[in-house]
Amino acid sequence: MLLDLSELLSGNCKTRTFKAKVEMERFVSASGEYDIIDKSETEITVSATGNRKFLVTGEDRVVLLIPCARCLEAVKTPVDYVIERELDFNNEDEQSDERLEEMSYIDGYHLDVDKLVYSEILINIPLRVLCSKDCKGLCIKCGANLNKGECGCDREQLDPRMSVIQDIFKNFKEV
Repeated sequence: MLLDLSELLSGNCKTRTFKAKVEMERFVSASGEYDIIDKSETEITVSATGNRKFLVTGEDRVVLLIPCARCLEAVKTPVDYVIERELDFNNEDEQSDERLEEMSYIDGYHLDVDKLVYSEILINIPLRVLCSKDCKGLCIKCGANLNKGECGCDREQLDPRMSVIQDIFKNFKEV
C-alpha cells in the first residue's frame, strides 16, 4: 500500500496518521519463504520535524509460519516490529538524493508500507525457531519426527578415533 506524503510536504499539515493494511501474503528472504497468517492494520504516524524532514513511527505485529529448526514442524511465530525512521526530502546536496534512493520504501512522494514493514520484519525475525524447548528433532537415519515416537533406528554414532578405546572396553566385558 502506498501512502501519499504530498500533503505533508506542501506544509498544509504537521502530522498525519495513516491506517495501512500490509498486503504481503508471504515473507521472502534469504533464510526462506514464510506464510504470513495473521496481520492487522498498521497505524503509521508521519510528523514534520523541520524543513522537509519527517519522522515516521508505528508499531505492530505479524504472525509467520516458520519451520522448527529441529523437527521442521510449522510454528506460529509472532514478530513484533517498531518503525522509527527519519526522512529528509531536502535536495540541497547529492548525498540527500543518494540517501533517498537507498530507502527502497520511498517512491517519489509516496511511502510504500509493504517495503517498510518488510525491512522491519527482516530485522526482528528470530534466528532460530523451536516448537518447544525439549524438541527431539528428526532421526538421523530415517528422518522420522522423534517428538511423535521412537523409530527404532540405532542412532549411536561413535567417533572413529575412539574405536581403540571401544575395543578395550569390549575385551574387559569378555573376561
